[in-house]
Amino acid sequence: MAVATGLVYRMALGEIFGVLWAQLKRMRFAALTIGFVVALAFVMGDSGQTLALGMLVAGAGIWYAALAPVLGWIGTCVTGSDTSANILFSGLQSSVGYEIGPGSHLGTDGMRALLVGAGATGGVVGKMISPQSLAIAATAISLPGAESVILRRIVWWSIGLLALLCALSGLMATPLLSWLLP
Repeated sequence: MAVATGLVYRMALGEIFGVLWAQLKRMRFAALTIGFVVALAFVMGDSGQTLALGMLVAGAGIWYAALAPVLGWIGTCVTGSDTSANILFSGLQSSVGYEIGPGSHLGTDGMRALLVGAGATGGVVGKMISPQSLAIAATAISLPGAESVILRRIVWWSIGLLALLCALSGLMATPLLSWLLP
């Protein structure tokens, strides 16, 4: 894709590969960080740590609807990917919805849809503080090693948005906002 873009901009092949090599050298530590985070995600998933974390949060019963975004947020922060967090936790979210749905205002299908959607939405908010995103952001602005500075500036935004999502998800499990679900 990069070569095609360079050709569209009428760059010589040598110039295109020179720019690619410079960017690869610049991103080497960010790529290493991403590799370590992905490895950690596999270890956590294969050892059952993510399942244990999910079951801990799922023990909240009907109040779980207000906590469902937290699981997606943590999952994305740990794995670095909203997609990976959804793969890890959407089955759990759906199972919890199946268990607590009959006793709720939404019913089983509505609760399952709410919990899976809330978890995925929480994951999107967690992306901004994932180690991979921080490493790439620091490298992109030519400040490698500044991940902690970036994290300190955005962590409160992420927590604030997560709290808002938790409140909204919890209210959607009640008659007050259940009309928002399809």
